[in-house]
Amino acid sequence: MTDIADAPTSLRREVATSTARVLGRGLLMFAVTLVVVTVLWQVLLWAFGVNAYVGKGPADIWAFLVTAPATPENRDLLLGRLWVTLGHAFIGFAAGLVVALAAAILFQLNRGVEHALMPLAMLLRSVPLVAMAPVITLVFGRDLWTVAVIGGIVVLFPALVNIVFGLRSASPQMTDVVHVYGGSAFTALRKVALPSSLPAFFAAVRISVPGAITGALLAEWLATSDGIGGGIGPAISQSKFPEVWASVVLVTAAALILYNLMQVIEDVALTRMGMHPLKNV
Repeated sequence: MTDIADAPTSLRREVATSTARVLGRGLLMFAVTLVVVTVLWQVLLWAFGVNAYVGKGPADIWAFLVTAPATPENRDLLLGRLWVTLGHAFIGFAAGLVVALAAAILFQLNRGVEHALMPLAMLLRSVPLVAMAPVITLVFGRDLWTVAVIGGIVVLFPALVNIVFGLRSASPQMTDVVHVYGGSAFTALRKVALPSSLPAFFAAVRISVPGAITGALLAEWLATSDGIGGGIGPAISQSKFPEVWASVVLVTAAALILYNLMQVIEDVALTRMGMHPLKNV
């Protein structure tokens, strides 16, 4: 890992150029993703011959959110629900990621704990969350505790696997050097394993973002009855199909934006730290 502050001017200039290139590439990929998703959406509606009363295309949603007479009311309603969903997603994301990081560190320091708890974690992962959600709701109630638990479960397992893999990828030679100089297992973790696991940690953060939104939608649908997840059910029952499709579009766009934002932050941070191969960016 390169210390950019102490690097020669030429290397700092090269890193700055690579950072700008990575940022531009991330923004370009985000724009391409939006175009591809929009085109694919319209093509699938045509290909499957979906009835225009039920299936709404990009132009319909644009009219519903931008040009229709009731646009301000539509936007206020759906954006208000979206902010609630994003708040719930953040709660689940933070809960799951913190628990995953703490568990991964504990597993790294004590393999006995990992052997005892990892099978239990895998067993819980195999149970469909929809089946567990009613029990979670009964135990924690219909409030933010349930949101945190359901969202945390969705985020926890993929993040845990990625972070554990990252911690295990640390160089054994560097770990041995720490031990030779009298460093403890915690010192080796702090000096070697955690810095080496940053790419895996960023990957865990990136893949956890869509999972946290999914968990928030599930919690809203089954427990809190607010946000996007709580609003889609009544809209379907009342045949408010433009509202349904607009809700899906907004939450999908939010997931894409946040995912690509995490990707850009990851690429820029790893490039600035010298952990991103400059020749590839």
